[in-house]
Amino acid sequence: MPSHLFADRPAPQPPERGTLDALISQTRRLRGDVDAVRRDAVADEDDPQGRWQRALCDLAVHQLDDLGAQLGQLRQGAPDGTGETAEPFEDPAADDRAPADPPPTGSLLSRVGSAEWNLLTDEVSWSDELYVIFGRPPEAGPMTLDELPSMVFAEDQALLTAMVTGCLIDGKPIDGEFRIVRADGRVRTLHMMGEPVLDVDGCTASMWAVLRDVSELRRSERAVRETRDSLQRRHHIEQAEHRMAVELQEAVLPPWRGSSGLPHGGPAGLDLAAQYLPSASSATIGGDWYDALELPDGDALLTVGDLTGHGVSATSTMAMLLGALRGMAVAGIRPGALMGHLNQVLDTSSQPALGSAVCCRYDPRTRTLGWAQAGHPAPLLFRGGTGRALTRPDGALLGATSGATYEQAEIVLLPGDLLVLHTDGLTRGPGRERLLELAPRFARARDAKECVRSVVEEFGGTAREADACVMVARVGDRS
Repeated sequence: MPSHLFADRPAPQPPERGTLDALISQTRRLRGDVDAVRRDAVADEDDPQGRWQRALCDLAVHQLDDLGAQLGQLRQGAPDGTGETAEPFEDPAADDRAPADPPPTGSLLSRVGSAEWNLLTDEVSWSDELYVIFGRPPEAGPMTLDELPSMVFAEDQALLTAMVTGCLIDGKPIDGEFRIVRADGRVRTLHMMGEPVLDVDGCTASMWAVLRDVSELRRSERAVRETRDSLQRRHHIEQAEHRMAVELQEAVLPPWRGSSGLPHGGPAGLDLAAQYLPSASSATIGGDWYDALELPDGDALLTVGDLTGHGVSATSTMAMLLGALRGMAVAGIRPGALMGHLNQVLDTSSQPALGSAVCCRYDPRTRTLGWAQAGHPAPLLFRGGTGRALTRPDGALLGATSGATYEQAEIVLLPGDLLVLHTDGLTRGPGRERLLELAPRFARARDAKECVRSVVEEFGGTAREADACVMVARVGDRS
């Protein structure tokens, strides 16, 4: 092919061979490093984050492959059929090519071809690589500019015509992409760059172009966009679900805080405070709850619990269970029997889940606490500057066993006694002992609110894996 020269300026000198060899070596090393990252990337098809990482790696590998091939051609010099063959890049992903890819030719140089159309003699010359790109047998000969649109997508024909016309008539450089359909039915995306070649009078004598098959590159870019969009959509969905879960939780859990007693006056014998502590990942709202309710006969219902799962599903099931618990307590059902009914509710729910809970009914007239539990940590009793866990009556996890029965225990409390009810997310590992060690601080506290503040100071900065809640009830001097 003739040299691609403008009449009014000389061709730039090619870079030295040693410089190109160094660039090729650097590109190969970088390509190997990126491919190693690609092999280690998460490949779980159900994980948008992993798919996005893998797509970015694939895109980087394709770009480095193309860069290496182009540097190899640059080192080889103008293709005249006699120059040495540039050493191809190794392609570890060759076995993973999509079915729509052309058959491997053994060299990535087949992705770049060149052509020249002589307007004075109507001669056309194609490099061997261009025949491979177009899937055209060499014996069929090169295609003229008039024949070229026959292989181009109908939607892209106008773009190709505009590029060629601008180059031949207005002397504009060509830089654009179009898609072709090969004879074997394969669709390829080509990036075409070229310029007019002027004669001594400044008129266009011929047009040359370099055509690069960028199908894999564009496919990788599309995969990156799609996985990124999928990741963003999942992030938006998670944010919306998180907001819904928070709003549902706030609507169901009692709004009171501090030492103001039970809502609507409540039994004067109890000073109450509670706190919900989110997990280290605030994006996951669990099914933890706490509740205190004044019952029609003057007793107080105290309960905390925890459901498996996170998000809207867990909080909606928690709301259902807490509503059932309140209704049965108001109806006079005692804690042991109440737990059995809750187990049946969860066992027959359309959203299967497991839950743990502790339910206490306090009679301020006798200071008697009757309580039952379902696979839940026992309440802690603090008296005289020391603390201990109450002996748990038998009780299986809610939703674990159909027809389970739950024992009920009773204890008489004294004025100044402090009860701490909590979910297990607060005290996993050595947390139970740390909570009992707060006994001296509880003894000095002015009210339940200050006790809860001590718990938050001790456990609030801990990177918990699960949500937690704590409720403190202090027995007053009056019955």
